[in-house]
Amino acid sequence: MILNEEDHNTQADLLSGISDLDAVRHLLAELHDDLLGKITRYRHLADLGGGLGPQGSMVFGGVATLNAWEEARSSFVQGNFAATILLCQSLVENLLAAFLHAGLMTDDLPARIAFRDTLKRCQDRNMVSSQDAGDLEKLMSLRNPLSHFRTVQDNQNIDRRAIQTGINSSSLIKQDGWFAIGLAVRILAKPQFRVG
Repeated sequence: MILNEEDHNTQADLLSGISDLDAVRHLLAELHDDLLGKITRYRHLADLGGGLGPQGSMVFGGVATLNAWEEARSSFVQGNFAATILLCQSLVENLLAAFLHAGLMTDDLPARIAFRDTLKRCQDRNMVSSQDAGDLEKLMSLRNPLSHFRTVQDNQNIDRRAIQTGINSSSLIKQDGWFAIGLAVRILAKPQFRVG
């Protein structure tokens, strides 16, 4: 079926339902919501960035790692904490495995490697401390219930954790997001990744 210009304009109107001016109003309201929180989180990121090298950090792992890092920062500032957790896990998983691969620090890595295996190889080569390893395991456990269904009987289930800690689920995910971004920066600030 070929649409003429009039049909195309009608179709666009059917799909849109919101004028450009209304869209701007919604975007401005979204920008204004939680403005002080966004400023606080941005300043926190700037403070954390002081731990990176004077020239920043070398991000191994290509586009996947770089995008995870950029989007994790943006998600954190915007208050999208579940996304922050998922992206930080992706960042550290790709960063560490790519460093092992690029640095020829291990025998051949498999084409697909589980994060636990990457973590073990990093520990064996003293790339991460025992505290780092424990925190990376924790990050993995925070990501799992966001990526995979967990019944309330599972200790990683967010609602179960909220009940056990007495913290509401949203606040718990927010707390987890702060932990995730801090850990990601801590890993990026390691000597292997610092530039300058």
